[in-house]
Amino acid sequence: MKRLPLIVASSLLAVASVSVLSQQSPPLPMIQKRGAAQQFIVDGKPFLMLAGELHNSSASSSQYMETVWPRLKALNLNTVVSTVSWELMEPQEGHFDFTLVDDQITSARKESMHLVLIWFGSWKNTSSEYVPIWVKQDKQRFLWAAQHQPPTPEHPKRGLYALSPFSKNAQDADARAFRALMRHIREVDPQHTVLMMQVENEMGILTEGRDDSPPAQAAWNGQVPDALMQYLGAHKATLLPEVATVWAQNGNRMNGTWAEVFGTDRYAEEIFSAWYFGRYVDAVARAGEEELVLPMYVNAWLVQNDRQVPGDYPSGGPVSRVMDIWHAAAPSLSLLAPDIYISDFSGTCSSYVRQGNPLFFPESRPIPGNYVWAIGHYKALGVSPFGVDDLMQDDPIADLYDDLGRLAPVLLDAEQRNAVAAIPPQSTGETSVSLGGFEIRAKYVSTHVSNVVPAAGQVQAPAVAPDVIATNGVLGAGQSGYALVIAAAPDEFYILGRGVILSFDRPANETNDWILYDMEEGTFHDGKWIAGRHLNGDEGPSLRRFSLPDNQLVFRRVKLYRHPGPGSVG
Repeated sequence: MKRLPLIVASSLLAVASVSVLSQQSPPLPMIQKRGAAQQFIVDGKPFLMLAGELHNSSASSSQYMETVWPRLKALNLNTVVSTVSWELMEPQEGHFDFTLVDDQITSARKESMHLVLIWFGSWKNTSSEYVPIWVKQDKQRFLWAAQHQPPTPEHPKRGLYALSPFSKNAQDADARAFRALMRHIREVDPQHTVLMMQVENEMGILTEGRDDSPPAQAAWNGQVPDALMQYLGAHKATLLPEVATVWAQNGNRMNGTWAEVFGTDRYAEEIFSAWYFGRYVDAVARAGEEELVLPMYVNAWLVQNDRQVPGDYPSGGPVSRVMDIWHAAAPSLSLLAPDIYISDFSGTCSSYVRQGNPLFFPESRPIPGNYVWAIGHYKALGVSPFGVDDLMQDDPIADLYDDLGRLAPVLLDAEQRNAVAAIPPQSTGETSVSLGGFEIRAKYVSTHVSNVVPAAGQVQAPAVAPDVIATNGVLGAGQSGYALVIAAAPDEFYILGRGVILSFDRPANETNDWILYDMEEGTFHDGKWIAGRHLNGDEGPSLRRFSLPDNQLVFRRVKLYRHPGPGSVG
């Protein structure tokens, strides 16, 4: 009984300490299902990443970055996708230098921005150029990938400057370094300036379907791991068609060698490679998560056209056709992300939201209409152009990010209610979306073309897929019509867009008539609508339709008035 006051006092002290700690450290960032949408949750609230990825070498010099940070702020970014290089962080084995990491965190915090950090570890664009010199020089300890296919005119022999995913020593060294990085971030960043981690970069085997090092060949000749077969068996009814087809062509066997279960062509080799790259990455990610649980993802160098087979693009990388294999191999990852430079932007997004995979693309062309489409139609967690440090402060992305930043609280709330739709970026023709009880039709009025592929001969084709296609024709695009539409209340909509004529049609079961009776221009501040001019007359709606200018991005709030009597308004 005499000890009770001491126990109570100790308990109160512990509760007080936890309370103080919780006040100092906001909750960890996470991806969470809220209502009808998966959303990025930061400081306990939904967050839309208006991001941009730096060039690969920018963050290797804090002095260089001193002039970059204010320009990123002027572009209205709230998140910077930047890099951490293994070779610079661990120049000698076991000796870590976190100076560049600390400088990035400090600078981002100063500019009130967040970070997504890319771990340039074992692979960057399929090669191992960012591993430390002590890894590169020790060929006995660290296994490098080998080729096995004979050369053909279509696939000439090239050296593979890449660590093998079967190198256990490389995996362990990479995981130890990544663990040290995540431990350091936990210690120096209690504010969670760092939101998410990309583990490796565009991994896979280029020019080959698979690695042919001795351990890889032994694995190929051995049995398919039970863990993969159990996953495929448990998910057989929901497998994506690309993997399901390869498996079915060989009889849906539940055991056997890789060749017996999946065949011997490049697509079978891609599944083999995806499993072992995924297992390697999962081991690295899990080591980091044991220190700090942040969302983690991998990015993909995409298939460039339907003539390519695995090896023409990195075989084993997280392209959408093998998402099932990556989900089985790397369950610690929160999402798989495409790097989108191909012209089929919408098709790429569509392929990556299958099976509930959240959409985020860390690299893309800076085309505003594509970003509005990704956010409004696919509920993207965030959008990001590559080489953002090259963009001028008057780039259209700056205005778009300013408007989206103002709209974000309303947009993210509407996402949860499934009350958001988008008009895709186009230059001509018509389209429609259903929202809020109306069929909203859009007629494009812009004379510019967005997201076009340069004509043959206009741009010299690179030997491999580029990080960015920087032509004036592409980077000057984005002037087509597009819009983001939010159902704010019954018969009331917020619209952000340009270059379209919007009209509201009666649903088939509607017996009332209506007119657009009120339209305002304005903006948002802290999620609240700030009205500007009340638009009427020449600037206002015409009964059921209105125009958004094709020379600027604008906000509008429109209200519709319903009344009995179909056809009473001409």
